[in-house]
Amino acid sequence: MLLIELTPGPNMAWLAGLAATEGRRCGLAAVAGVALGLLANGVLAAVGLAALLQAAPQLWTILRFAGAAMMLWLAIEAWRGTGDGSRSSRKGSSLRRAFATGALINLLNPKAYIFFVVVAPQFLNGEALGIRNALILSLISVAIATSIHLLIVTAGSTAHDWLSDPGRTKIVRRVFAVIMLAVAASFLLADLG
Repeated sequence: MLLIELTPGPNMAWLAGLAATEGRRCGLAAVAGVALGLLANGVLAAVGLAALLQAAPQLWTILRFAGAAMMLWLAIEAWRGTGDGSRSSRKGSSLRRAFATGALINLLNPKAYIFFVVVAPQFLNGEALGIRNALILSLISVAIATSIHLLIVTAGSTAHDWLSDPGRTKIVRRVFAVIMLAVAASFLLADLG
């Protein structure tokens, strides 16, 4: 799981960019949403979604395209962001939005489902995934991912003050937009194997 989490993906790019441009509180709200989304993936896998995705390639394709569309939307949002400092009046709604987006990114993240289809069965000694195993693996996954995500948010938020200059913020948002476009492309190229 540690290797999977250290592989660049939607969470890393988005959390780093969000913390750098919106600040630590927004980044922490997003980390909580990501954790909820990852936990939901485990539960959904336990009730059969991972097996269904493996058995029905058309559903896998829909998930990949939905994930790519979500990352494309985030890339557009990052590109268009003004960095004008008017965020303070929308802080509560910004925190809720970061939380919800974090959860949604992970519900639409093919990489998260690949874990339950390809990787998790190797640790079960032939035992069915089931609710108990899925929850144990999900909690381990969430703990590892959240630790890494907290480091990313902390590192990203250190750049927040430097980014108080709107010109710098614009450049960084655009760099992260391009990274998110690359992640969207990786979703389209993902294969269940």
